[in-house]
Amino acid sequence: MSRIGNKPVAISTGTQVEVKETLVTVKGSKGTLEREFSKDLTIEVVENTVVITRKNELKATKALHGLTRNLIANMITGVTKGFEKKLEIIGVGYRAQPNKNKINLTLGFSHPIEFVAPAGIEFSMDTELKNVVVVAGIDNQVVGEVAAKVRSFRKPEPYKGKGIRYLGEYVIRKAGKAAATAK
Repeated sequence: MSRIGNKPVAISTGTQVEVKETLVTVKGSKGTLEREFSKDLTIEVVENTVVITRKNELKATKALHGLTRNLIANMITGVTKGFEKKLEIIGVGYRAQPNKNKINLTLGFSHPIEFVAPAGIEFSMDTELKNVVVVAGIDNQVVGEVAAKVRSFRKPEPYKGKGIRYLGEYVIRKAGKAAATAK
């Protein structure tokens, strides 16, 4: 029995959820998301909630039950509030210049890196914190993928801690070379 899968998903005001067999479409103030789900699950809109039920008790179906519920909940959250990931850039001379769906990164290489995000993703700088890039969008999966891709351009290194990391991420630091002892 899936505890998460059995919970109904509340539909917030101003959000429309349409179910056509296995295709779920969610429309909200920020945009529209569509996703295809398994045929082993029944998805219904009952009053102001989305209810997911299993057609059989196979182990794979049970695993999909909770996942499907959370994916639909994330779709509803995405079209109402949106998702964002914050990336902190640490290093002397390391900079980022966001411009809507494009970002120019100066990360100590001989050339600047220009990254164009997929549709629906926007880059901006955090107004309160210095050198923090905000990756925002309505699809949680795409926001996470884009943030991981930007982070991969210069992962945080363990000796000086320079690089791009998620805001609040802890990087374990290593000691440098020990000086040779004099005899």
